[in-house]
Amino acid sequence: MAEDAAPSRSLVLVGPAYPYRGGIAHFTMAMARALRQDGHDAAIVTFTRQYPALLFPGKTQFETAPPADPVPTVRRIDSLNPLSWLRAAREMVAQQPEAVIFHHWMPFFAPAYAVMTWWLRRHGIPVLAVVHNALPHERRPGDRVLSRLFFRQLDGAIALSDAVERDLQTLGMRAPVVRCEHPVYDQFGEPLPRAEARASLGLDAEVPVLLFFGLVRPYKGLHVLLDALPQVAQRLPGVQLLVAGEFYDDETAYRAQVQRLGIAEHVRLYPEYVPQDEVPRYFSATDVVVQPYVSATQSGVAKVAFQFDRPVITTDVGGLAETVPHGTAGLVVPPENPGALAAAIVQFFEEEMGERLTAGVRRIKRQHGWAPLVAATEQLLGHVRSDVRTP
Repeated sequence: MAEDAAPSRSLVLVGPAYPYRGGIAHFTMAMARALRQDGHDAAIVTFTRQYPALLFPGKTQFETAPPADPVPTVRRIDSLNPLSWLRAAREMVAQQPEAVIFHHWMPFFAPAYAVMTWWLRRHGIPVLAVVHNALPHERRPGDRVLSRLFFRQLDGAIALSDAVERDLQTLGMRAPVVRCEHPVYDQFGEPLPRAEARASLGLDAEVPVLLFFGLVRPYKGLHVLLDALPQVAQRLPGVQLLVAGEFYDDETAYRAQVQRLGIAEHVRLYPEYVPQDEVPRYFSATDVVVQPYVSATQSGVAKVAFQFDRPVITTDVGGLAETVPHGTAGLVVPPENPGALAAAIVQFFEEEMGERLTAGVRRIKRQHGWAPLVAATEQLLGHVRSDVRTP
């Protein structure tokens, strides 16, 4: 009997990627690199139009510079044009990959994903997904219906937190789900010497420094952190809070809150998207990253912090407590509680917890690289290989 042909090592990832910016784009490209290093011929299909201008609250959707380590990428999908969904699916079928892996984080894309998935599976191509959020942070009518439309067609999924896995179950996911921790990023370059990073931002070398990083949206709870800051400043008079990220919420309301609370001397706003080559400066200058989220499933920002060996103070929502084990890699407090958040920040500095928690971050970083995500992908591929499919 002739031996079975070896399975294809070709994979297609569908999701945001360069020239689009943001955490999901960074993740998609990093995953493709990890799969390629493992021997897969992984390529990316991304958008010609991701968000329509009316639905995009920021200044631009695009990066200002190309990545240092590009991944083969083609732009094919217009989120508003169903004809482009079918054209993209036909092109993927023509490549005959072992599987197509979608990155899901928002129900807005579920119709496009569902149409492409239907066409791929109709032609015998297995479809998997990496689920960053099964349901969005900011819920809208129809979210569950749209997400279910896509998830129920999948042959398997990777959930990046327990909270995401639970949401998939509530949405009626029938296919196998593999739980995998969000990997620690490794593409943002090397840390800078702390004194150099602080000098570049005009910060005193010895003051306590907090960092709130990333796009500013209501669910991320910057307003809670600002409410906590007066209590922190009473105990730590030199404390500085860096807010580095573009505002997708009303910036004037936050500035007014700073003035009302009398904390202007303690807050530095950098209200622009932080390009990749600028990321090391902010994390290298800080002592601890603060994530006062009101709601969440998991967090990429924490994994950027871990790349730079920075502990995180976060809230007990979604999968954040899984990402930041309390007392090991940071501190976890109840959400929407400025008093508890202030107490944790003060405790971090007064009890000099930085060195111990940094050691915990380094242990987690060694455990949560990109290899487990590749292994989770292989696990799902093994499942679909064993499943006899007919076009």
